Amino acid sequence: MSRITSGLLLAALFGATSLSVQASQCPAPASNDHLSAAESAPDLMGWMQGSPPPAERRVRLADGSFFQFPALRYSVRHMNEFLPTTLVSRRNTPPRALDYAPDAQIEQLTYTPWGQERPITFEQGLQETYTDGLLVMHQGQVVYERYFDGFEDYEQHLLMSMTKAVTGTLALDLIKRGEIDAEQPISHYIPELKGSGFGDARVDQVLNMTTGIDFDENYADPESEIWVFSAAGNPLPKPRDYKGPTGYYEYLPMVQKKGEHGEAFHYLTANTEVIGWLVARVTGLSVAEYLEERIWSRIGMERPALFQVDEYGTPFSGGGLNASLRDLARFGELILNEGRMGSEQILHPDVVKAIRAGGQFPAFADPVHPSMKRWSFNSMWWVTGNENGAFMARGVHGQSLYIDPTRALVIARFASHPIAGNKANDCFTLPLYQRLADHFVDQ
Repeated sequence: MSRITSGLLLAALFGATSLSVQASQCPAPASNDHLSAAESAPDLMGWMQGSPPPAERRVRLADGSFFQFPALRYSVRHMNEFLPTTLVSRRNTPPRALDYAPDAQIEQLTYTPWGQERPITFEQGLQETYTDGLLVMHQGQVVYERYFDGFEDYEQHLLMSMTKAVTGTLALDLIKRGEIDAEQPISHYIPELKGSGFGDARVDQVLNMTTGIDFDENYADPESEIWVFSAAGNPLPKPRDYKGPTGYYEYLPMVQKKGEHGEAFHYLTANTEVIGWLVARVTGLSVAEYLEERIWSRIGMERPALFQVDEYGTPFSGGGLNASLRDLARFGELILNEGRMGSEQILHPDVVKAIRAGGQFPAFADPVHPSMKRWSFNSMWWVTGNENGAFMARGVHGQSLYIDPTRALVIARFASHPIAGNKANDCFTLPLYQRLADHFVDQ
């Protein structure tokens, strides 16, 4: 397997391109240059149908085609058919029934995307962003739920970099419960990192991605460090001439320092992998096992989740979680309710308060819209700084979990947009989320 194929295998999953909202101009709709959502529906395309499927309708892992549009619209719903995963079980606990109060007015909403002059309909916004599923909860009730282009309510979908927020939440909970000291160097807990660029970084600096490390995520540059990281995490057998690290834990001690810690925010996936290692080291459980222990088996999840792993079975903490849409919304409700589910306090009550406080540095040097100048990053969550105190988890190709505490609103969305960078989605989805928040004021 070539180095390029090896890197492409995981490149889109890392969510590194989440920071592509750097250019200050919203792009034209992706459907101008790609098949539309309706035209690229997986069932219509016929991916993997037949026994065996025709050659032109096979989705393959080895050559990286499984994550190229339009095939990625199929693969994000079937990742366990391509990559090894470990189970995050609900442990046969009874699912918590969701309370439904459908709001027929939602589909009648119109709004104006950033960079456009004319409003579009709610339906147009979902189609232009290749939405696979959308679930909206208001005051604890499901007011809107819909699945698109063959995606089903019982299927798991790749969260991509929304996984980072889950990993960050687990770590922050351990900090608030006193099991991790955020001011200790990360090497206090993981001595293997002492000689690395992470060695003298504090836990909170890694958690908030303010480390000064020699790591870049430029996939266009074959010398970029992300290629080494990608090859290490690739679960497939290494080429005969491969001389690099194998697995995340072998790679991370190799990262060197560049600059000083705590001086700026840099969105780098390697930080999340260190946080996943920290959770595992402190709890004695992998991130997948601890997620099951702490959350998945305790809040009435409907389906098990799946966590992608490297060659040694280490979960990909920065982008490898797969879950159903309803369960993503349940996790969002847990966060909205400051770590409570019903009468039980699952997470430390100060976890969400800390997230909502935001970070000390702006998230974007040149944001796509003026409102994003207020954004920051805290504990792997994106904090909008808007008047409603909204914050969110984000992933490439359009994944989002948007939480508006002022409106008691949770928006869970899966997508398979042909463009990885969030700019292509943000210009449509962020004003849509704000329109939904305003809708519940207007009522």
